[in-house]
Amino acid sequence: MVLTALRGALGFLTRLPLGGDADAWEAFRRTPVSIPLAGYVVGALAAFPLLLPLPVPSAAALYLVTLVLLGGVTHADGLADVGDAAAVHGGTDAARRREVLKDSQTGVGGALAVALAFVTLGLGALGLAGTLPRVAFALALAAEVGAKAGMALLVCTREAIHDGLGAALTDPVTPTALLPVTLALLPMLALASSLGVGYAGALAALLAPLGVAWLVGVWARGALGGVNGDVLGAANELGRVAGVHAGVIAWTLW
Repeated sequence: MVLTALRGALGFLTRLPLGGDADAWEAFRRTPVSIPLAGYVVGALAAFPLLLPLPVPSAAALYLVTLVLLGGVTHADGLADVGDAAAVHGGTDAARRREVLKDSQTGVGGALAVALAFVTLGLGALGLAGTLPRVAFALALAAEVGAKAGMALLVCTREAIHDGLGAALTDPVTPTALLPVTLALLPMLALASSLGVGYAGALAALLAPLGVAWLVGVWARGALGGVNGDVLGAANELGRVAGVHAGVIAWTLW
């Protein structure tokens, strides 16, 4: 069941040619732990360039390019839509924000959100590449697992604003599904310890995305009335940025 769900998660959340059939999709939407498990795969592949003997800017650039090649633009598009909705003026009109959220045109708010996320991730990637290769790999992997766990957190604890992707993922699960999601983070700590990274950096890279996802969920509940696929994508993109920076800062200081 979990392996089928993982295949579904990778087929849906990435561009890996795994063939997301109906059984895999159904298992994925009923098994939130498959989301952080997919983060291990995506994170390891994306962080691989950080292990190569390359100049710091080149390693950082390859990390960013690999992330885009693996994930496509789906999550970034979600961040853009959320950015446009967040930029809506006129108080707390959730209906108006939801209309903007569904608009296929990207406005200034969305463009600014994506640009800031990409620039800050790039700066974080330079920080990663400036550490030891094994440290960079571990922190990038932890940030990706944490970002995906943040998505799972929203899936398990928030309600969808309408039928669609958000509802398909949130309806079948309850907060009790957070237990296996939490347990799925433990191997990352063991891996970080085996690589000599220490717990501080790994914990920061794992937990910062969860904090960001929680804040995104709080905002979405008040501003939109709930979550949808765009909100999940935004939590992933912003969580990764927070995880990378938090991991580098914690490893540097402690």
